[in-house]
Amino acid sequence: MKTQQSLFSPSILLVLALAFFHTISAQLSPVQAPLSSTPSPPQPSPPAFTPPSPPATAPAPGFNTVPLVPVTPSGAPTPTVPKPPSIDIVQILRKAKRFSVLIRLLKTTQLINQLNSQLLTSGSGGLTLFAPEDGAFSKLKAGFLNSLSDRQKVELLQFHTLSSFISISNFDTLTNPVQTQAGDDPKRLQLNVTTFGSSQVSMATGAVNASVTGTVYTDNKLAIYQVDKVLLPLDLVLPSEAPAPAPSKAKGATPKTDKTKAGDGAGGDDSDNGDNKDLPAEASSAVSMSLKFGAKGIFVAIVTGIALMGEAMM
Repeated sequence: MKTQQSLFSPSILLVLALAFFHTISAQLSPVQAPLSSTPSPPQPSPPAFTPPSPPATAPAPGFNTVPLVPVTPSGAPTPTVPKPPSIDIVQILRKAKRFSVLIRLLKTTQLINQLNSQLLTSGSGGLTLFAPEDGAFSKLKAGFLNSLSDRQKVELLQFHTLSSFISISNFDTLTNPVQTQAGDDPKRLQLNVTTFGSSQVSMATGAVNASVTGTVYTDNKLAIYQVDKVLLPLDLVLPSEAPAPAPSKAKGATPKTDKTKAGDGAGGDDSDNGDNKDLPAEASSAVSMSLKFGAKGIFVAIVTGIALMGEAMM
């Protein structure tokens, strides 16, 4: 009796119940494949589905696809670039307070408009202006400027202007004669530049010798240098070239006058003179008429001569 009770003790029953539960759960779970030591290759994923895009429509004719105002990455409109300040040569000279005569010439000839426009041209190489101060103009002969025509005044100003920017250290690179805006005539518009050291510059025109006495203004486009004399070109000093004279007539070849022709007609050989002397005045007139009117005159002269001779014999 005691033996049967020991076989069915609670501990034994608990062990049996756990074993039974484990067996039942193992039968109900799916069978798993044994793990392999080498990893299996990845399986390709199915392609993603992309919905078809609608067909693009062409822009209407004349429609501008470029935006009028480009947008920067930050979303703000592109800022406008400020224009460079314009250069006014008259304003520069006026601030120097010693070039009133030069300013008046630039304005009256309207050459200042051309020079300022040239400075604003993008392809321009700049300008170099030699500016005589008021004291330099006072050294000219009295009334010289007033004696110049408008064309000569423009030429005088252009003779003080080079069509390129020349810094004070680059005067030694110029080739003589230096060509100015007045022209390239090497005889009447010559300008020779000589440098001494790095800051001494002298100029000779054939009519005057001048020197650069200071710098009025300089940047990368315009250079204005003060000179102590007005640069007079020889074209304004030398007498103007006269046109070629017309070919003269040869000596002794004077045109014959009617008087000479009459003398030539009367002064034939000796026989003619003798015949005219012997004939009366009417016969001599008849002979002259024959010479004047040709064959018909000769016939009339013969008839008249015979008639006159008959009357003389009677």
